[in-house]
Amino acid sequence: MSLAEVVAVARHEAPVQLSADARAAMAHSAALVDGFVAGDHPVYGVTTGFGSLATTVIPPERTAELQVALVRSHAAGMGPQVEREVVRGLLFLRARSLAMGFSGARPELVDLQLALLNSGLSPVVREHGSLGASGDLAPLAHCALALIGEGEVWTADDRRLPAASALSEAGLTPVTLRAKEGLALINGTDGILGMLCLALHDLGELAMLADVAAAMTVEALLGTDRAFAADLQALRPQVGQAASARNLTRLLAGSAIVASHRVDDTRVQDAYSLRCTPQVHGAAMDTMAYARTIAERELAAAIDNPMILPDGRVESCGNFHGAPLALVCDFLAIAVSELCAIAERRTDRMLDRTRSHGLPPFLAPDAGVNSGYMIGHYTQASMAMEAQRLAVPASTQSLPTSAMQEDHVSNGWAAARKLRRSVDALRRVLAVEISCAAAGLDLRAPLAPAPATAAALGAVRRQVAGPGPDRWLSPDLRAVESALADGSLLVAVETAIGELEVL
Repeated sequence: MSLAEVVAVARHEAPVQLSADARAAMAHSAALVDGFVAGDHPVYGVTTGFGSLATTVIPPERTAELQVALVRSHAAGMGPQVEREVVRGLLFLRARSLAMGFSGARPELVDLQLALLNSGLSPVVREHGSLGASGDLAPLAHCALALIGEGEVWTADDRRLPAASALSEAGLTPVTLRAKEGLALINGTDGILGMLCLALHDLGELAMLADVAAAMTVEALLGTDRAFAADLQALRPQVGQAASARNLTRLLAGSAIVASHRVDDTRVQDAYSLRCTPQVHGAAMDTMAYARTIAERELAAAIDNPMILPDGRVESCGNFHGAPLALVCDFLAIAVSELCAIAERRTDRMLDRTRSHGLPPFLAPDAGVNSGYMIGHYTQASMAMEAQRLAVPASTQSLPTSAMQEDHVSNGWAAARKLRRSVDALRRVLAVEISCAAAGLDLRAPLAPAPATAAALGAVRRQVAGPGPDRWLSPDLRAVESALADGSLLVAVETAIGELEVL
């Protein structure tokens, strides 16, 4: 499965179905579980309890009851409701792992999971309850609860209903769990993985938009593009750095503003926040590329415990531990924090008349009476600092649970949750920089920006007016944020010069 397919199902409600090969593999695995129940050898989670209760043997006639009790007890989430796209990712990715045929679950379970997705039904999942080891237990248990007709779900038309009513209304019948199936439904890293996939998708666009914002600021500050030259970048063969530099070079190509001071400029070099943009943006791109590799590996992984192997063996393992994903979620949050930090520094230079090379204070044509983008920068700085707080790793935190049986956890769910907030902060930080840079470009008239940055400026001006007397600023900033979120600003740029690069 590809990352793009996860986004298509989770965010854009693409339809899904179970393949014939997967159905056969699941049926074989489920038949093996039937044999374990009839046998004399204790099998964890099939004929025993869970966690520190693994030594408690369950008689065959109670194995189905065990699975229902497991789902009910583990659906213990608290706090705010999790976003619908995250819940859809949970369902989809758990179905993906079960469909590989290593979990002992019948095809009927995945059929119902996919039917929920295709009907627009999303179980109500609470934010707190996963430690990122033994899987995303509570979030997945809330999803499993809906499959047995319990708990609550959101309908496609945003009604919150008891699961039994919503299933009946959609013409769906709850499943009756058999041995191993409750455990199989909750023992996965699917929530962490889904949030990582969504974040990587969004960060791919935001990395390119960060280069757009930087190029606009370079022009607004009468900066140079010479530091981005390919031969200079080749002296340090970092892949992301070179890609960002190529983007900046293309974005600034044909700029009359840059050309206006290429000769006889007394400044020797630009400040770090301009000159080192490819180094910082590129490092973030490299981080995204590594995180994508980890996510793609997980999208090929069978995640459960115990695993039911085709030769009939059943083995306990630790594939449910979220450490690989937790670490890259934290790594990405660090990269996002750096993108926010350098964007804020570039913005600050545009607003300071002592460093902006002729722009009015705070980009206000009548400064004094008007404050321009002064407090817009405060807003940006607050979000950049929030990104710094969110960059503090969650994956270094662990507390033992289940009477010390589960004595080291990844905290990956928490790492993924804060990564989502980091991505939102970055989009808003870039929206402020682009708003300010657009005003700066207007104030450089009659000098014309490059075709690419002119396209970005045009996309901004279709949403908000140019420099003038102070007005209610929040709607303007939020409108530019929307142009970043819906892709319209990036489309305008790429229509002018072709696709930008991202790793």
